[in-house]
Amino acid sequence: MKEIVFIRKNIDKWKEIEKSADNPENISPDEMASNYTELVADLSFAQTHYPDSKITQYLNVLASSVHNNIYRNKREKWSRIKTFFTEEMPRTLYESRPELLTSFIIFAVSVAIGVISTIGNPEFPRAILGDYYVDMTLRNIENGVPMDVYNSQEESSMFVAIGFNNLWVDILTFVMGFFTALGTGLIIFVNGVMVGCFTTFFAQHSLFWESSLSIWLHGTLEMSAMVVVGAAGIILGNGWLFPGTYSRARSFRMAAKRGLKIIICIFPVTLVAAYIESFITRHVEILDMLRGLFILACAAFIIWYFIIYPWMKCGRKKKEEEAFNVDET
Repeated sequence: MKEIVFIRKNIDKWKEIEKSADNPENISPDEMASNYTELVADLSFAQTHYPDSKITQYLNVLASSVHNNIYRNKREKWSRIKTFFTEEMPRTLYESRPELLTSFIIFAVSVAIGVISTIGNPEFPRAILGDYYVDMTLRNIENGVPMDVYNSQEESSMFVAIGFNNLWVDILTFVMGFFTALGTGLIIFVNGVMVGCFTTFFAQHSLFWESSLSIWLHGTLEMSAMVVVGAAGIILGNGWLFPGTYSRARSFRMAAKRGLKIIICIFPVTLVAAYIESFITRHVEILDMLRGLFILACAAFIIWYFIIYPWMKCGRKKKEEEAFNVDET
């Protein structure tokens, strides 16, 4: 069956199901289950015959929406948490690859700008980091304790302050997507410039290695969280700006839901980074090798969970399905 015939034959039914999915309280459970059964059948047919078509994506999203309505009132179990992190999040991250790449590129470019600007203008760190922070750091360097800023507050109170601040930045970065992806991109850019400036400032004082071991002890998770949250904000901004075949309202709701999943996933990472910064970073006496290995372990976790694992769960499966469809034809 040609795709256009398939669409014309079922489009009215899909529109009715879409309306009922938006207002589940107006439909009986039996009818909802019947709609879901028909959608799964149509989705299976579309995946087999039109795997790369937008109509297949549409049916997949619609089927997921109906499925969620069916199980919305079902009592959740603790296994739901496991399912969220092992099934839902990998799928969401795999679907968000373009936004993750965009967020990473913005961050990387802004770091480079921070580095170049600091090298070219000695006063640039004061404009970005502030006179108070620069003067304090210079005093610490003169006193032989360049990383003493991380030892200036009691651990528990420091954790609360940093954790709250970093969570607020995560939320702000996501919410700025309401103002299109440019709002989120601006926050990523500013933070990236600060990282580049901060790192270069210490390098200019012959403290690149020591500062890197201290900063990236927590910064590996913290900055990775910034990039991932940035992707969530970009998704939100693109959701209402580029609705595609959906209504603008429905496209925005879908984008907000996908972005919120990413935010929920990244909150634990942000809090762990705050804990490391408050309780561990201050201990500069820890062997360099141990600190280096810890940084590598954090980087390995980020790469595995946010890049490799989603591909293993979704990308490889998709390639196998495509190969199967080719063999069938």
